[in-house]
This record gives sequence, C-alpha cells and structure tokens, in this order.
Amino acid sequence: MLRNRTLEQYMKEHLSLYIFVGVIFVTGVVFGAVMVNALSLEQKQEITRYLGNFFSIVTQGGLESGTASSIKESFTMHIKWVLIIWLLGLSVIGLPLILILDFLKGVLIGFSVGYMVGTLSWKGLLFAMVSVVPQNLIVIPLLIICSVSAISFSILLVKNRFISRKGTLYEPFMQLSGTILASGFMLIGVAVFEAHVSPVMMKWVAPMLITMPPS
Repeated sequence: MLRNRTLEQYMKEHLSLYIFVGVIFVTGVVFGAVMVNALSLEQKQEITRYLGNFFSIVTQGGLESGTASSIKESFTMHIKWVLIIWLLGLSVIGLPLILILDFLKGVLIGFSVGYMVGTLSWKGLLFAMVSVVPQNLIVIPLLIICSVSAISFSILLVKNRFISRKGTLYEPFMQLSGTILASGFMLIGVAVFEAHVSPVMMKWVAPMLITMPPS
C-alpha cells in the first residue's frame, strides 16, 4: 500500500514533466521525418547506396552478431546518452541541454524510419520494425524516465541554490543515481538483444531490400 501511494504521488508530481519531455521527443521524431524531404537528390542517392551495401552485408552474413564486442558497442552507444543526462542533471544549466538531447534522439529515430519508409515504402517500414523499433521500445522510455529524474533534480538544485537553501539534496541525488543505475542494467539486456536477435531479424528482411528503388 505504501509503495503504491508513493508511486501515485510520484506520478502526480512528475506527470507534467513526463508529458513535456514526451512532447519534446515526439516533436524531434516529426522534425527528423520532415528532414528527409529536405535532402538533395545527391544526398538521397548517397544514403541509398550506403543502405544497399548494408543490406548486402547483412544478407551475406557479414554483420557481426552475438560477440562480446558487439554487445559492448551497443551498450556503450546507449549508456552514453544516459550518463550525459545524469551529468547534466547535476548542473544548474543542464535542464535545457537535457531537452535538446531528447529532441535530438527523436530526430535520429524520425529521420531513420522516415527515410526507410519514404524510400522503400512498406519494405522500409518492415526493416525499421526489426532494426530500429524493438530496442527503442525499451530505450526511449528509459531515456524519458532518466530525463525527468534529471530535470527534477536540476530544478531542485536551482531552488536550493538560489531560492531556498532548506533541505538536503542527498536523497534526491541518490534517487537520480539509482534511476540511472537501474537503467544501465536494463540497457545491458537491450545490448544483448541487439547483438543476438536484431541481426537475425534483419537477415530475414534484408534480401527483399537489396534491389533498391531509385530515389
């Protein structure tokens, strides 16, 4: 009962932040998708050639999978975002930078999915569903949770430093650090999935995409 009340109280206090951060991320996704239309013909052709080579590598089994190095590479890529958010949350000026990071993450995902769908139609959507979407179903909520926790601490830090010096920051700091640590453990699972499962799913879909349509 106490845990449920605590969770309910937490959600009431931070719901507006979750909505705000979520809107920032979705805005980034939309912006990234719109950016696809701003590419020049030469840029589209260059990306298309790169994707064609990548699909060929995947089909031929040349994509490294299931190794310690691939797991490490995937984990490092994701944990960097989380650690940067944590560090920014410990500073007074970190709040807007955290929002910028969330926006940029949305842009990257929106552009990746938008380009594949815009260039390859339903086949591009299918490839995005196996290469981009699965891991991000975990990664994006984790980044949003970490962002809200970091923003909350940053706001508390501003209040404590400039408005009221009452209270201690130890407990909020430990809560933020605990959230980051728990996210790190979950990202290990994401990295294992990306290293072992994603290459297999991409290998199933890639043969349909080797013949790239002209941009």
